[in-house]
Amino acid sequence: MSANAVCRHGDDVIIRLYIQPKASRDQIVGLHGDEIKIAITAPPVDGKANAHLAKFLAKQFKVAKGLVHVEKGFQGRHKQIRIEDPKQIPEPIASLMQ
Repeated sequence: MSANAVCRHGDDVIIRLYIQPKASRDQIVGLHGDEIKIAITAPPVDGKANAHLAKFLAKQFKVAKGLVHVEKGFQGRHKQIRIEDPKQIPEPIASLMQ
């Protein structure tokens, strides 16, 4: 398992993601190299995929959408996301954390 995919920074969680847009459903797929693969239904057009990803992750981590930040990779499939003070960590991600 990769320690680089997920880490804690204070109360925040930083996740390196590989995004698969236009999928049949939203889901956390699992490890993809040194990143976590997430499939989302939104197309990669006009920031729709990033907005949809933020909404999906906010629901998974039980935080407001405003607490999910794209730190790197705004226009690409490889992203670094910061989630401020998550109330819950989804099982596929929690299993990668030490």
